[in-house]
Amino acid sequence: MLFPSPLVRGTLVSRYKRFFADVVLEDGTPITAHCPNPGAMLGLNTPGLPAWVSKSDDPKRKLAHTLELVEVDGGLVGINTLHPNRIVAEALAEGAIPEVSGYATHRREVKYGANSRVDFLLDHPERARCWLEVKNVHLRRADSLAEFPDCVAARSLKHLRELTAMVEAGERAVMLFVIQRTDCDAFQACADLDPAYAHGLTEAAARGVEVLAYRCAIAPSGVTLADRIPWLGANLAP
Repeated sequence: MLFPSPLVRGTLVSRYKRFFADVVLEDGTPITAHCPNPGAMLGLNTPGLPAWVSKSDDPKRKLAHTLELVEVDGGLVGINTLHPNRIVAEALAEGAIPEVSGYATHRREVKYGANSRVDFLLDHPERARCWLEVKNVHLRRADSLAEFPDCVAARSLKHLRELTAMVEAGERAVMLFVIQRTDCDAFQACADLDPAYAHGLTEAAARGVEVLAYRCAIAPSGVTLADRIPWLGANLAP
């Protein structure tokens, strides 16, 4: 996934009210950018972090700039939660995810479950359909371990239950975590920040939902899916 235009580098001043970020561009211009991330952004909203923003020429937008990347300990982190579905769509079209390759069609935002839409429905006349849900991951707190979620994620837990129902109906279901970081070698469900989700993911996997974790290659020019990393389960209390 390439950015429509080159990103502009700056310095993060603050992130507030979830969807706003103040940034000072390299030329000294202060701006307020849209922050497309509803999560806690733990460790990614520290004042002084290098940041990259995109700019839109759409006159209907209230904020022309969007916060896209921040740099932490020398590594780039993608914070735009709208991008993973685009990244995965491109990877599916290129056959770059071996575990879910070979399907004839890839449909997006298909209704299923209780008033939900699955991110992708993969279909083939000679195979069971595959219901593919995508989640953005940007949390790292220790070593090179990526974690999800970074706050209570009730809606994500609902998706796990709906994927499990698809498996029980005889279809295939996959939970794909897209890690928008370049400094992680493994993935784990975050039991201390959302124990219900960690338990839910563990249960869903035990009942047949496939769990995949892929990290990204990230540059100011764009973000692409890179390679699969191990899922270590959840660090659940005994």
